[in-house]
Formats: sequence, structure tokens, C-alpha cells
Amino acid sequence: MKLPGRAPRLTRREVVAGALAAAGSACRPMGREILDLPAPPADARLHYGPDALQFGDLRLPPGPGPYPVAIVIHGGFWRAKYNLDHAGHLCAGLTRAGIATWSLEYRRVGNPGGGWPGTFLDTAMGADFARELGKKYPLDLAKVISVGHSAGGHLALWLAARHKIPQNDALAGANPLALRGAVSLAGVVDLRRGWEMKLGDGAVGEFMGGPPEKLAARYHTASPVELVPLGIKVRLLHGTEDSVVPIEISNNYQKTASRAGDDAFLIALGGADHFAVIDPRSEHWGRVEAAARGLLV
Repeated sequence: MKLPGRAPRLTRREVVAGALAAAGSACRPMGREILDLPAPPADARLHYGPDALQFGDLRLPPGPGPYPVAIVIHGGFWRAKYNLDHAGHLCAGLTRAGIATWSLEYRRVGNPGGGWPGTFLDTAMGADFARELGKKYPLDLAKVISVGHSAGGHLALWLAARHKIPQNDALAGANPLALRGAVSLAGVVDLRRGWEMKLGDGAVGEFMGGPPEKLAARYHTASPVELVPLGIKVRLLHGTEDSVVPIEISNNYQKTASRAGDDAFLIALGGADHFAVIDPRSEHWGRVEAAARGLLV
């Protein structure tokens, strides 16, 4: 007889089955689901340029500030299919750690003006706009880093290399914002190697407008590994099980940059896939947070 208001008693078999299902769910890799999970809202969405895609999301920690700043660049193989929304989880995680985040949207392949050179120029303009943000919000512009995932990892390190680009180059900019360091999260930090590996079904060639053997000068000022030494600290975090951008890319960058005299350090994340580095729920998140904070002390 079932009493009113009391749940029916489960059999032992049902209890065991439920426990196994819960354990399986807890151990299941989170993977790509972070791309579809709604992120916490930003404090402000602000345009840094006249184009509809030249905007960024600003998130501020609690308290009076001034706050150190992470300029965040999302991934997606530089393609219009992917926007900055999924990077909101990464940004919210860093903001909870006391770091203001300025997450950039930019024109991508498939958008008018996207790809080389527009994507680079947008990213540079958005980064430099932090100076304008500092006039209204309590930001410590002496403590700014760049953080990017996948294709955004490429752009994060490229921002750190802007001062190495000759002034007559199409990607050159006057007085780029100074950075304390750069963090690449599973980044495509070597465009030539990315083209050779056919990452993203040829994403590098689409982005750059052709192969490196035909566009050597263009690749030279667009690929971070070709601009070392950068003269600032670089931290590369990469999962050993990343099948989207293999860890070889970061490993080779670290070796090349270190030989050139840079303070470049690779943090290999055992068992991590391509998306664990942007998921604050991941067991690896603490190392991502620590790497960012370590560049700001």
C-alpha cells in the first residue's frame, strides 16, 4: 500500500542501476558540449569599430578595482560559423578569479572583410580599444594579457608579436597595446604547420588566402612562431588527447621560442581534449586559471 506523499521504495536493482548511470555521467568527457551551453551574461557589450562584428563583451570582477585584464579571443578556425558566445564560460571563469575580461568578436572567413588581413586588423583594433575602456572602467592597463583558444590562441600570440611586424607590412599597427604575457589554449600557433596538417579541413589556407609557399611574406608576419623572440612571457596549455589541434603544434612552438630566448612554457594536460581548456567545469581548469594569474603578478 502506497502512503500519500511518500515516494515508492526502489528495488535494489533500481538503486544499483541509478548509481551506475550517475557515475557514468560524471565520468563522461564533457567535450564539445561547452560550445552549446549558454554562458553567463557579460556586464557590457561595446563596439570598438564601425562594423557590426567589431564588438566585444566586457566582464568585471566584484569590488572597486582596478582589475588586471585578459583580452580573450575565441576560436573556431577563424570561420563565421563560430562566434564569441561559447568563450563566455572561459571569460566568466577568469572574472571569478579577479581578472576583467574583454572578449573580442571579429570578422571571420565567411563574413565580408574576414580572413587575412581583416581578422588581424579587427583583433588589433579590439585589443587597443582597452585604452578607451580604461577611461570608463577601473582597469589596470599595466597588467594586460591576451588569452585565446584554438584559432584564438593563434591570434592571442599574434597580438603579443605585433611590435615585431615591420611598419610597411599590411598587418602593422602604430603603438600596439603593451601586454604582460600571452596564453594559448590549444592554439594554432604555427600557421605553416597547421596548413601542412590540413587542420580544420584546410582552414589555414582559407584564412590566409592560399598556401605558404605562394604567400611566404604574408605567413611570416601572421604566424607567431615566425616572429619569435617576442620578448614577453608565453604560456601554452594543450591537451594530450586533442584531435582537433594536436599538441605537436604547441610543443614545437615552445621549443622554437625557447631556443630564441623567450620565456615560453608548455603545460601538457594529460587526457584533455580540445575543449577542456575553455571549460571551467573541467579538472584542468585550475591550471588554466593559474597560468593567467601567474602572468599578471
